[in-house]
Amino acid sequence: MALKVPICRLCWVSPAPTPSRDPGERWSFLVGQPLKTSFPSAVPGKEIFQRSCVIVSRKLSGLEEAMRIRRARELQSSVKVRKRPPLRRGKVSGKLLVPDHIPRPPYVDSGLLPELSSEHQVHNDEGIACMRAACELAAHVLDYAGILVRPSVTTNEIDKAVHKMIIDAGAYPSPLGYGGFPKSVCTSVNECMCHGIPDSRQLQDGDIINIDVTVYLNGYHGDTSKTFLCGNVNEPTKRLVKVTEECLERAISVCKDGASFKKIGKRISEHAEKYGYGVVERFVGHGVGTVMTDLGVWLKVKHLQLSPF
Repeated sequence: MALKVPICRLCWVSPAPTPSRDPGERWSFLVGQPLKTSFPSAVPGKEIFQRSCVIVSRKLSGLEEAMRIRRARELQSSVKVRKRPPLRRGKVSGKLLVPDHIPRPPYVDSGLLPELSSEHQVHNDEGIACMRAACELAAHVLDYAGILVRPSVTTNEIDKAVHKMIIDAGAYPSPLGYGGFPKSVCTSVNECMCHGIPDSRQLQDGDIINIDVTVYLNGYHGDTSKTFLCGNVNEPTKRLVKVTEECLERAISVCKDGASFKKIGKRISEHAEKYGYGVVERFVGHGVGTVMTDLGVWLKVKHLQLSPF
C-alpha cells in the first residue's frame, strides 16, 4: 500500500514566552502547513483521509542567528567590490591661529606628548556640568562637520570650518598642538585607522570618513566622533559602519556606576566578531575630563578592521 505524502511549506513564527522558561531566553518555532496523509481504499475511486497534522520544530534563536550570519557572509563573498586605490597623502597646510583670550590646555606650549595621568578622574557636580557643556559643544561641531562631507571637499576645508566654529564658541580645539599635531580635528578616510591629519586630498565618491572632534572649554575636554558616508558607498562598507554604530550603542548600554571598562570592551568585541569584524587593540580612547588621556583607557569602538578596502 503506497503512502502519499504531499510536501509542506515551512514558515517562521515566534510565540510569546511561557512561564516555564527563562524570560531572557527567546525561542522561535519552525511550523509547516497542515499535512494530510491518504491511503487507497478497497472501493475504487475513494480514499480514506486521515486527520491533518502539523510539523512543529522548536529551536533556540542562536541557531537562527548563526544561519543568518552564514547567509550574509555567503552573500558578501559573492558580491564583487571594486578595489579602491590606496589612500595618498595630500599637502598639509600650516596650523590655524587661536585668539589669545581663549584658554589653552597645558600641553600646547610644551609641544611634547603629555604622559598618561596615573590618577583616575573623579568629578564633583561642577566638574560634571563643565564636562557636559564641553561635550555638547563637541557634538554640535561634529554635526556641522558631517554636513560638509561630500565628494570634492577636502579634509583641510573641514578642518578650517571646525576650527572656526570652536573658537567662535570660546573654546580651544584640543588636537591642535597635542604632541605636535598640526590640525584642529582628526579626519580619518577609508583605511586610515584613526587620528588622520587633514590635508589637500579631495573626498571621493564612495569614501567613508571618521571625524574626531575634541574641544577644551572651561578647563574640560569634550570628545566625540562619527563615521560619515561620502556619496555612493558600497554595501560591505555600509555594513561595516552600521555594525560599528551598533557596537557603540551596546557599549553605552553597559555604562553605569560601578561598571568595569573590560565589560564595555567585551560587549564591543562580541558584537563585532559576530559579523566577522575585529577590534583593533593597538589604539585606545582618551575620553573626557580635565586631562586628555589617563590610565583608565579602553578599546575604541570606531577602530574596527576595515575589510572592504
